[in-house]
Amino acid sequence: MAEIPKWYEIGADAYRALRQDGRTPLPAPILSPTARNLTLPSRDPRRNIPCRLLEPPAGKPQGIFMHIHGGGWVLNDEASSDAYLQTVADTCGVLCLSVGYRLAPEFPFPAATEDCYDVAEWLVDNAQAKFGCPLAFVGGESAGANLAVLTMLRLARSPVVRYANFRFLGLLGHYGTYSLQWFPSMKNFRKDPPLVLDEGIMTSFRGAYLPGLTADELISPQISPLFADLATVNLPPAFFTCGTEDCLLDDSVFMSVKWMMAGGEAIIRIYPGSPHGYIMFPEDAHENVTAALRDLQMFMRAKMTREEKSTPRCDLQGVPAGCLKLA
Repeated sequence: MAEIPKWYEIGADAYRALRQDGRTPLPAPILSPTARNLTLPSRDPRRNIPCRLLEPPAGKPQGIFMHIHGGGWVLNDEASSDAYLQTVADTCGVLCLSVGYRLAPEFPFPAATEDCYDVAEWLVDNAQAKFGCPLAFVGGESAGANLAVLTMLRLARSPVVRYANFRFLGLLGHYGTYSLQWFPSMKNFRKDPPLVLDEGIMTSFRGAYLPGLTADELISPQISPLFADLATVNLPPAFFTCGTEDCLLDDSVFMSVKWMMAGGEAIIRIYPGSPHGYIMFPEDAHENVTAALRDLQMFMRAKMTREEKSTPRCDLQGVPAGCLKLA
């Protein structure tokens, strides 16, 4: 089998085409036949933001899940996560809206964050009238989890009262990048060949998204949400996940613990043997995919029914209950 080139060796456009064809470590996206494309306004009156809508099969959706895709701020688009989002829509009864934010290197920071902020503000103002249900959740995977936390913080700190007073029912962060300065799990993750993601690939993404930034600039709270003062924010409940075979494991562990220390409700689920991107795999590809989707469904349904606050905890999937818990 021919060696798969790195995105930075052949350019972002060429690699995006390979990914669409399933010729990269991740499977090709499976498009939902019932998904709908739409555009939402941006802060630039000459430009709209492409989005994709996936609906539950029957009944009125209980809320909107604003989804922000991963891909190192360089790869993927609003249609890359159809299979995963259709499963979420079907099992959780939510309307999933995926944001097609601008990608680096063509559009470096802050383009992606601005697009996510614009969509979130529009949904706060218009979701009920346009879709018949309110904005309820925000979340994403990898770089998308980074953008999801930044979007939540942006709303919470907005000078506009209606945005500052808005509170998500929950935040979903799968194997997120919460610091753009690397932690030990990134430095110590060595696989040959690389298992989806490693320090070299992450550093190339960072260079495309944040060209020329100094070490101090990389940990700005506007870029690395782990360095934000979470104690000053009314945090929504958060559900973090990561696999043990992921160079971003420390990010998820540190972010979830900081969330709890700031007084927020947080659950982190760690899945042994799962690599980066696992939740996008077909359910028969790895046993933890089914477990993660089940855990996600339980979290979202609990928040929509306003069940009693969960006990903050850290669980290692497959380890007997009580062996690993933060409370």
